[in-house]
Amino acid sequence: MTEIQFRSDVTVELVRSSAQDADVLFAARVSTQGEQTLESAMQSGAEVEKRDKGLINYLMRDRHGSPFEHNSMTFYVQAPIFVFREFMRHRIASYNEESGRYRELQPVFYVPGPERKLVQVGKPGAYDFEDGTIEQTALVVQETQAITRAAYESYQRMLEAGVAREVARIVLPVNIYSSMYVTMNSRALMNFLSLRTKREGTHFPSFPQREIEMCAEKMEDAWAKLMPLSYESFNENGRVAP
Repeated sequence: MTEIQFRSDVTVELVRSSAQDADVLFAARVSTQGEQTLESAMQSGAEVEKRDKGLINYLMRDRHGSPFEHNSMTFYVQAPIFVFREFMRHRIASYNEESGRYRELQPVFYVPGPERKLVQVGKPGAYDFEDGTIEQTALVVQETQAITRAAYESYQRMLEAGVAREVARIVLPVNIYSSMYVTMNSRALMNFLSLRTKREGTHFPSFPQREIEMCAEKMEDAWAKLMPLSYESFNENGRVAP
């Protein structure tokens, strides 16, 4: 049997993009400039940059969201299946995930790292997490690894007996890693970030599970480099999707 691997991280790679602040500008200005909007969106200079920043901030502040949809980013994500199930609650993106029906799933499983906070305090909708004790951390690692090994061995025994992959996979726990491509525009990404990151000063505080927040943070870093004016305005206006 292939050796089981345990990870405490996620992988997020921007594999393809057509996304820049100019995409927002030409889409917004078509209402007043018609066919001239593409040319004006590509102009440069200090005065132009000030004007462009003002328009993007106006769109963000007053929640004129459609101009932020004329772009695209595709991410490759590796994360535990329980993270993907939270991802796919967001019906504002396109997803293609590897299939346990058609390929043998690799023995790579998530186990919380030592920095993962383990103790929930507060009430639902307004709770926080605190560090676990040394004993709690050790227990989580021990129990996770034990049940994972037993489940994967059961999976392998069924495959070796000729059982179909789509049946054998039912014994696998949700901490097994999967991979997918996810494609979305900047408006959809802002909605995702507003719900899946916890930041001080946001208009609508969110309390995401740490593992999906790890994915969101990496996606946010990539977007910030592609569309710096939009990203700055998103933060200045309380991290609310327009």
